[in-house]
Amino acid sequence: MSKRSDCEGDAPFSALQTKADSRPRSAAHLFWVFSQLALSGFGGVLPIAEDRLVRKEAWISAQDFLETLALAQVLPGPNICNMAIMLGDRFHGTRGALAALAGLLLPPLLPVLFIAYLYSTWADSPMVAGALRAMAMAAAGLILAMTLRLSKALKRPISDGCIAGLMLAALLVLRLPLLYALGLVGALSLWLAWRRQSRQQD
Repeated sequence: MSKRSDCEGDAPFSALQTKADSRPRSAAHLFWVFSQLALSGFGGVLPIAEDRLVRKEAWISAQDFLETLALAQVLPGPNICNMAIMLGDRFHGTRGALAALAGLLLPPLLPVLFIAYLYSTWADSPMVAGALRAMAMAAAGLILAMTLRLSKALKRPISDGCIAGLMLAALLVLRLPLLYALGLVGALSLWLAWRRQSRQQD
């Protein structure tokens, strides 16, 4: 995973670059920002995290966000929690990691418990079922919009786009189980990365 200084010189999209002096001021600042993410991320925190961390706070570049997300996906646990720990640790060590994770988990705890109670009471209501379907579609739209924005930061848009297309085909057309699709496409990605590195060394 590249450092911030490396990322600032890689991506050609200046609007997605991190600012030279942009970083969380303290562990408390990390807690505050991630708590805002958690409370505003109804339907999914990841798209809102990308908008806040890359565009508004400019703590990391779009390329760095992609690399951190890729690493978070192969680790156990929720992606956004893994990212919070990694980013918190990068800026303020162990205190930062704990502060970012606490900000992500603690503030929404009571609202989530309250909503869970309401859902258990009104789960059979057609109105509630319709509202949940609409929220699911809105969350899918947010994830799609984030994917399209981040695709601009890919170092090799054509080859990386082909890998994404293969994954979609494996899941939607061939209907492979997720574990099998990840194994096949992931192995292909590793092989392509190994070939690129071998060519660069030659």
